[in-house]
Amino acid sequence: MKSVRKIAISSLLAATLFSVSACSNMSTRDRNTAIGAGVGAIGGSVLTGGSALGTIGGAAIGGVIGNQIDTKKK
Repeated sequence: MKSVRKIAISSLLAATLFSVSACSNMSTRDRNTAIGAGVGAIGGSVLTGGSALGTIGGAAIGGVIGNQIDTKKK
């Protein structure tokens, strides 16, 4: 069962990386939001043992955090 989880997590990570690389015309804020959502989904899935609710919750929280990151140096 653990090998199935590893495969699922690896697939999710690969899909996230491929989808983010296709976003070349996105603004920096949009890109940060997408990356945050992907990382949050993976983290939520890992922390909750693959729970769908944990994955969705992690994606939502990661997206909000990614959206709020300011990449401009002041």
